[in-house]
Amino acid sequence: LVDDCTTLRRHMAASHKDVYRRWCKKNNFESMLPEDTKARRAALLEEMIQTQVGDHFSQAQPEDKPEPYTDEIFKEAAIQWLVETDQQPIQAFEHPTFKKMIAIASRATRGVKIPTRKQTRKEIIQTFKDQMKALKERLNVSF
Repeated sequence: LVDDCTTLRRHMAASHKDVYRRWCKKNNFESMLPEDTKARRAALLEEMIQTQVGDHFSQAQPEDKPEPYTDEIFKEAAIQWLVETDQQPIQAFEHPTFKKMIAIASRATRGVKIPTRKQTRKEIIQTFKDQMKALKERLNVSF
């Protein structure tokens, strides 16, 4: 009888590898054979590789980059919007709230999130209700 585990493990790996692995699987035991532990360590090392910032980004294509701002490009986009919406008078560009909206959007550093029709409708209705409530309180009238 040998009391050295290394010798026993070496004997199991050389002579009874398949029997030992079946026993490990049956008894939900991790194999301690050197090649199995080495494979587990290698798999763990692959999972633990530190990622780099470059791994998360891809090179931007020239067509993905927005055109740099110029007054001419903005003028063309504004006229195109005016013509294609067919709902706005030409004076819309001169309206103070339109100018305010453009000034606010020009300060955006990550683009502008334009609300959807549903969001806009909900906000307009809520503003109307708030105005009616304020007017009701101001006039002290009940409906």
